[in-house]
Amino acid sequence: MIIGVAGPYSAPTEKQRQANLEALNIAAARLLERGHLPIVGVNAALPIITYTEVDHDYEVILSISIAIMQSCEALLVIGDSPGVQKEKAVFTAKGLPVYYSLDEVPAV
Repeated sequence: MIIGVAGPYSAPTEKQRQANLEALNIAAARLLERGHLPIVGVNAALPIITYTEVDHDYEVILSISIAIMQSCEALLVIGDSPGVQKEKAVFTAKGLPVYYSLDEVPAV
């Protein structure tokens, strides 16, 4: 399955944002090792934001992340935030699975 990975990214410090991003990427790596194709929407958004002068980085990152996640067949949630709630809502509205632990994700 193509599985999106959702968790908090925004944080008051750069160090915490990096730790959040690392947690997302580690979860994605575990999904890949289990035979799934992971997508971390923030990874698509961050390089774009680097080269723009937009005023609302958070909103743009979330918009890009949700757009990227539209191609996923399921969502793995590794933490909670307002952005995660919005991503979960997209999957729930489509009737797609939302997992809260790697153990819940079906084996390939």
